[in-house]
Amino acid sequence: MNYFTKLLILLIAGSMILMMNGCKQKQDTSTQLLQPDQAALNKQAPNKYQVKFETTKGDFVVEVYRDWSPLGADRLYYLVKNRFYNDVRFFRVIDGFMAQFGYHGNPEVSKVWTGMTFPDDPLNQKSNLRGYVTFAKRGDPNSRSTNLFINLVDNAYLDNSGFTPLGKVIEGMTVVDQLYSGYGEGAPRGRGPDQGRIQAEGNEYLNKNFPKLDYIKKAEIISE
Repeated sequence: MNYFTKLLILLIAGSMILMMNGCKQKQDTSTQLLQPDQAALNKQAPNKYQVKFETTKGDFVVEVYRDWSPLGADRLYYLVKNRFYNDVRFFRVIDGFMAQFGYHGNPEVSKVWTGMTFPDDPLNQKSNLRGYVTFAKRGDPNSRSTNLFINLVDNAYLDNSGFTPLGKVIEGMTVVDQLYSGYGEGAPRGRGPDQGRIQAEGNEYLNKNFPKLDYIKKAEIISE
């Protein structure tokens, strides 16, 4: 067996190992998100931790403080640890207001987490200032799940409506400012994505109809 034959065999073997590891990681993630571990879901997060978001516009880092929003910090910790936000779109970016994200690209995962709501945290711990990160919610109380928004300006009027910040962008706010906002408000009020269709159809709907949306390539805990 000559040198080049041996080299080819090694390259093929290495590629197969990488493929197997990649498939295993994907399978593990799907299991954890489709069948959430209740014990892990209820586990208390560190008092302070940092999340790095790698996006199509660059990277930014959010520092989370559990004393600001205990339940919010716990939920975000679980979701990031289980790679929920990887390949997730910034589907609602409104200049002079905020940038929102949090629907999983797989409709089956979204179906599970839509019903996984958790209670509101006490209000007025911190205000919704520029760069502060907050879980979004529906109009009714205790309806937070996986959607978050980053305040692009000071939005203090949100403070008494159940929107409790859990952390703030400490690096890369200029990246957040550059997220694509051309679609504006979502349907039916605007021409942006319809949230019901995002839940039902996932990234397939967004990629086809809103190809300019920026997205999170990877989100991970970098300090705790």
